[in-house]
Amino acid sequence: MGTEDVPLDDKAKRMRDLLSSFYSPDPSSTNDASSNHGSLDAIDTSSFDADQYMNLLIRKSNLEALLQRHVEMAAEIKNIDTDLQMLVYENYNKFISATDAIKRMKSNIVGMETNMEHLLDKIMSVQSKSDGVNTSLFEKREHIEKLHRTRNLLRKVQFIYDLPVRLEKCIKSEAYADAVKFYTGAMPIFKAYGDSSFQDCKQASEEAIAIIVKNLQGKLFSDSESIQARAEAAVLLKQLDFPVDSLQAKLLEKLEQSLGDLQLKPYEIENVSVESNDPKRGEVSDSIPIAAHEGSVLGFAEAIRAYRVIFPDSEGQLTKLAQDLVVKHFETTQQYVQGRISSGNLLGVLRIIWTDVLLMDEVLSEAVLPGFSLEAAQVALKQYVASTFSYLLRDISDALVRVNVSSKEAAEELPLQVALEASKKAVLQGSMDVLLDFRKLLDDDLGLLVQLRDFIIDWVQEGFQDFFRALDDRFLLLSGRKSSSSQDQDLTGAHGEKVLAGLVVVLAQLSVFIEQTAVPRITEEIAASFSGGGGRGYENGPAFVPGEICRIFRSAGEKLLLHYTKMRTQKVSTLLRKRFTTPNWVKHKEPREVHMFVDLFLQELKEIGSEVRQILPQGLSRKHRRSDSNGSTASSRSNQLRDDKMTRSNTQRARSQLLETHLAKLFKQKVEIFTKVEYTQESVVTTIVKLCLKSLQEFARLQTFNRSGFQQIQLDIQFLRTPLKETVEDEAAIDFLLDEVIVAASERCLDPIPLEPPILDRLIQAKLAKWNRIQLHPRS
Repeated sequence: MGTEDVPLDDKAKRMRDLLSSFYSPDPSSTNDASSNHGSLDAIDTSSFDADQYMNLLIRKSNLEALLQRHVEMAAEIKNIDTDLQMLVYENYNKFISATDAIKRMKSNIVGMETNMEHLLDKIMSVQSKSDGVNTSLFEKREHIEKLHRTRNLLRKVQFIYDLPVRLEKCIKSEAYADAVKFYTGAMPIFKAYGDSSFQDCKQASEEAIAIIVKNLQGKLFSDSESIQARAEAAVLLKQLDFPVDSLQAKLLEKLEQSLGDLQLKPYEIENVSVESNDPKRGEVSDSIPIAAHEGSVLGFAEAIRAYRVIFPDSEGQLTKLAQDLVVKHFETTQQYVQGRISSGNLLGVLRIIWTDVLLMDEVLSEAVLPGFSLEAAQVALKQYVASTFSYLLRDISDALVRVNVSSKEAAEELPLQVALEASKKAVLQGSMDVLLDFRKLLDDDLGLLVQLRDFIIDWVQEGFQDFFRALDDRFLLLSGRKSSSSQDQDLTGAHGEKVLAGLVVVLAQLSVFIEQTAVPRITEEIAASFSGGGGRGYENGPAFVPGEICRIFRSAGEKLLLHYTKMRTQKVSTLLRKRFTTPNWVKHKEPREVHMFVDLFLQELKEIGSEVRQILPQGLSRKHRRSDSNGSTASSRSNQLRDDKMTRSNTQRARSQLLETHLAKLFKQKVEIFTKVEYTQESVVTTIVKLCLKSLQEFARLQTFNRSGFQQIQLDIQFLRTPLKETVEDEAAIDFLLDEVIVAASERCLDPIPLEPPILDRLIQAKLAKWNRIQLHPRS
């Protein structure tokens, strides 16, 4: 037996390989399968080779791995045996249940054939008895049916003879519908026997019907009758085969005329509102006109229903009439939302329109009025959102341009601070009010708004994005950095240059507030109440991008702050240019006092300080005293220059001292003069002073001075040192720039001999005393 098993196994293996090669669509798969025979994962394949597997396992595994593999395979064999045993038990139970069911079916079918034979005998007996009864009663049934037909014929004959009398009664009671019903019922008999047996009845009936037709015509063409009564008359005339097609145009004209009465009137919608906390949603404040309007629309809907009955092919004309009414409703709404209205008023108007649409849709569903009104509502609602943002922009502009600094008490009233606080409130509180107003539209359960919810969310988000862009443009307009149109000229030129300069610093600080406070707060509210949307399409990107808005106003704030410094510097530079271009410096007289331009210059700086103190916060950094600065030594150099020049008495020595000054500048440490302007009082004032002194230096380089002119410049600059150091935060840079002005004047002087220190100090002290008196008693 052992020798016969080997050929059988080889034969079976060969058959498996042949079948595998036959059913394998890809020859490479057979090669892959054969190549997998030598892998450790091929134990579950159909072509598993135990000897090859053992050889491979022994070659690749150590003793511990072989023992572990033995334990795993023993557990797997045990689990498979258990599963196989359970499967055999389950199949055995099912086989027993099937055997029991077959036994029960056999026992139930045993007596069924006998019962069926008894039932068939009883049915045959009943059928024979029924045939006998029908045969015995056939003659009587025929006689009864003949009598019944005779009775019905006599009733019809009696009805024909009584028809003229019935028609007369209907004419007297105006029951024209019953009269038409009776006459149309008798028409087949009149057509068959009207010329012989019932000639008199037919003639009398036709005379009565002629009167009825005349009366129905009068009712149809009477303007005092309602549209429903006319429609009923037209239906009755049509049943009498009266040609009513000519009436279609006239009735349609009447319906078109009634559209003017159905259109919403301005006085009807001005006071219409629906409060969100009103338990009776849908009730409006002006109930009498709205109730009348609803009654008119209901009558119009019934007229459409009657018209469709009369003229079944009039669907297209009636659809156009209904759509025209919806279009007129929304045209009136668009005119209404151009004004400043609340969402409650808009909800009231939309609820009226939607009620009209539903009433007409019940009688004219083919017009698809809800879908048609949905498209028209999109335009009106989008216009309402845009109008709301335009009014918000106007409120902010009004808060900004409502500044008046022309009065003498302007410094006490702090008008710029008032304008800043009012504009902050207008931006933040106004935006919150707008969002609350729009939120009422989303919370309302009106079917029209529910379908447009995603669009409203997108419009609100897009509206805020466009609003902040428009606000940035308005800031440019108010600051004078953008040319204004004719209708916006009152925003920039109404109060003059002083107000415009103050507004620029207000706009700069307001831009910071929008970036740091307003936009994050609005973003939180939008995320909480206006999330979702998607009506605009995700391929277009998000509708509201707060990061872009923050970037816009961060840049706008920096540009506006620089623009403010530029405007103030230009004004002071104009004063300095007049100072240097007016006198003849070559023939200038000996200086007697500090020039008046110094007072004007300090007065301008005082006004600048007053403006920035109202708007900007104080800086945290301390002043750069000369002892703290690592740069300029120009002041000490200047003092040394004065001491040395006191000992020299001729021009040659003065010019050699000028050469020494140039050499000292080459070895002097570098001083950082122009830095970035910060949102602080000190930074703005310091930057303006630096720019003005730099302009003063350039103006000095364009002139030629005699000794007295140079000494006048020296006196003016020396007096400016003390008040400027009290004003700015970077004293080192101010000292350096003041020294540069003196050096520039000395370079352009024909005889650069400075004033002697005692004379210089006496003139400065006299000016300081006069300046202090002016500061203590400005009005005197």
